[in-house]
Amino acid sequence: MRTRFVLFMIAAIIVAGVVLAYRTVNTKVEADVDVVAVNALLKTVESHYPDIQKADFGETKTPFIVIDNEANMLFESSPSLFVDLNDAIKKRSTVVDVHSNGALVGKLIVPNEYKPIIEREQRKLATVIVGAFSLLAVLSAVYAFLLHVTVFRPFKKLKSFATNIARGNLDIPLKVSAGNPFGAFTESFDIMREELAAARESEYAANRSKKELVASLSHDVKTPIASIKAISELMLLRADDEKTIKQLNMIVAKAEQINLLVTDMFHATLEEIQQLKVEPTEELSSFVEEMIASVNYYGRIHCEPIPPCAIVADVSRLQQVFDNVLSNAYKYAGTDITIQARIQGGFLEIDINDYGKGVAADEMPLLTGKFYRGTNAEGFSGTGLGLHISYTFMQRMQGELECWNRNDGFTVTLRLKLI
Repeated sequence: MRTRFVLFMIAAIIVAGVVLAYRTVNTKVEADVDVVAVNALLKTVESHYPDIQKADFGETKTPFIVIDNEANMLFESSPSLFVDLNDAIKKRSTVVDVHSNGALVGKLIVPNEYKPIIEREQRKLATVIVGAFSLLAVLSAVYAFLLHVTVFRPFKKLKSFATNIARGNLDIPLKVSAGNPFGAFTESFDIMREELAAARESEYAANRSKKELVASLSHDVKTPIASIKAISELMLLRADDEKTIKQLNMIVAKAEQINLLVTDMFHATLEEIQQLKVEPTEELSSFVEEMIASVNYYGRIHCEPIPPCAIVADVSRLQQVFDNVLSNAYKYAGTDITIQARIQGGFLEIDINDYGKGVAADEMPLLTGKFYRGTNAEGFSGTGLGLHISYTFMQRMQGELECWNRNDGFTVTLRLKLI
């Protein structure tokens, strides 16, 4: 509305300026003639003709010239005033016939001063032009400002908005000011942003759900596979028939192959471990002994009694922690494993001790990092995610995981918060 008004004013000023300039240029210029003075001069000239003297005109200040019928000058009121009849007519001077004894004897010429009149008209025209252009300049500046506010600034915001959309920043809304002529246009862009954000959130939720499903299934599959492998290895130790040994070796090899495939799938799914839900609840410590027993495949775990208490834990995630830590002990130490528990400092502390060579002191701070594998892992399969996953799960259960060397082996300590 404001832009239209300014445009209307600019058009009105242009039209008014053209009209005023046209009327000024085409105004008929007429010199001011004192008819009474001219008539008085004429009577005086006629009464004294042809012997005209300056003294006959008293104090008159009106300049004049008298010529005869042959255009010869008979009298001029002041020097350098004479002009011939043709020049007088061109300059629109007042020309009056002079009669004497009823006959035309000459002409009375009263020169007109057109120069001041022309200068006055020029000034009027210049005033019209300067005034019109000044108003146009002011209104043009106002119009440019309104264009900037109503057109260029909104488009600049739209450009910034589009940049944020391209970068995936869907949380920054596109603000629409009141009276914006592009209101509906910009609002549709903001609706598009909201739809994109909703679609991305839905995609994120779907991917997270898929990863959680794959991780859960992978974990569930690993447990029976480990049992099959452990039982097959025990049967292999007792078998003495060549055919049975061959078949059992095949079962062990296939079980190991399946285990590796499931482990790879499990670890690939857990690359973004923070996406997995950890929902700690109040639990009794008695279930910890059951977890340890479920992974005692080789009968080499010796677990001391767990002190009865109430702890904060997510049962399924804590099972994964025990699976990872104990499988590492089996793989890298290859010794018996002892588990000791105690209540200390508001936590249930569980020490998982093996009797292998341990880990180099300079590698100890790196063990819980993602994809890190120590020098003692050479020759063993793995991705370096086991302790990282366990460390993350313990933190999200308000607990802790700590690794340290003993003189006779390596220990992983799990701390579960007491209620």
